[in-house]
Amino acid sequence: MANTKSAKKAVRSSNKKKIHNLGWKKRIKAAVRNFTDLVKSAGSSSDLNKSLSMAQKALDKAAKENVIHKNKANRLKSKLAVKLNSNAKSANSKSTK
Repeated sequence: MANTKSAKKAVRSSNKKKIHNLGWKKRIKAAVRNFTDLVKSAGSSSDLNKSLSMAQKALDKAAKENVIHKNKANRLKSKLAVKLNSNAKSANSKSTK
């Protein structure tokens, strides 16, 4: 338990930050999960692009608010784009056979 007045304030502050950060992390997870589910279910390309855009937007905003590091956001966005491109290539190869 915090003893000093400043330590008590630090505990309150860190709890507020924790709640704020968890909200952003849930938003990121939901956007990424939505995108990966669309990739697995072979959704339409317009839906995939829209979902990718939403996931990238969530990652950028979280990085802007220092919830995650900007390099982590860029790495995750790149990973999602690779999934989209590999999905498109596999769909093209299936349609040509």
